[in-house]
Amino acid sequence: MRCDLHVHTRHSGMCTIPVLRRVCRESYNDPLAVYEKLKRLGMDLVTVTDHDSIDAAEALRSKPDFFLSEEVTCKLPSGTEMHIGVYDITERDHVELQGRRHDFESLAHWMDGRGLFFSANHVFSSLTGRRTPEDFLLFESDFPAIETRNGHMLGCANRNAAGLADWAGLAEVGGSDAHAMGSVGCTYTVAPRARSKQEFLHAVRLGQGRVRGETGGVWKLMRDVLSIGRSMAIENPWTAPVAALGVAVPAVILGNYIIESVFARWWMARYLRLRALRGAGRGATPIAEVAA
Repeated sequence: MRCDLHVHTRHSGMCTIPVLRRVCRESYNDPLAVYEKLKRLGMDLVTVTDHDSIDAAEALRSKPDFFLSEEVTCKLPSGTEMHIGVYDITERDHVELQGRRHDFESLAHWMDGRGLFFSANHVFSSLTGRRTPEDFLLFESDFPAIETRNGHMLGCANRNAAGLADWAGLAEVGGSDAHAMGSVGCTYTVAPRARSKQEFLHAVRLGQGRVRGETGGVWKLMRDVLSIGRSMAIENPWTAPVAALGVAVPAVILGNYIIESVFARWWMARYLRLRALRGAGRGATPIAEVAA
């Protein structure tokens, strides 16, 4: 069975870029259109992972192969921010997740108690801001899975995540991270022997899942950003002057590509140093030595 485990719809909230956060959505994808495209691309199961929202469920709950998930924006103990994919949840789970997302220890304890499967998403990306060495220790010790193929992250970032998952013995998940329809289903997770949702998630949790599909790149991101800008102008014609700023998109995307590449390589080097200092046994080296 296959499933794209990281997809967004129009219910993911407003864009986080300061200039656009009042006028532009993170995604304009219609939930039913997302579902239909995923099925055309051969997905056996369908989920969506909107930012801190489950509103897309209203349109999809009648689909027998749909299950509810969410991408939770969480504050880590170091003070940094993280996106956590939480899969196969209920509406009550959503309430608890949102109530605990500013306290990672409480959130992780509750998810473990509920037996929920969750992943650390795009860990070698600057998408959610800065990182600290403590974060990577947390990814190793407190997460059952790492997103190792994200359809919008650079190949080096995905390879770094796969290395972390391999070294830490964690399960791997993959998804398109599609905010525009053009990328829906371009990346996904496969559990070859699974025959139901329960078997699929159980196999992925046990590390038997395989990630497939595309990684990110300049042209794909540029296409999707322009698509979002076009959708913004269609939904609210008065934002057309803002959409005209699309002429600057190539330069912005190229700059972002450079920043992401440097970020991924910098933190992989720091992570390798962390592992070398700690040796084979975890916890042998004070984190202050690594941070120095």
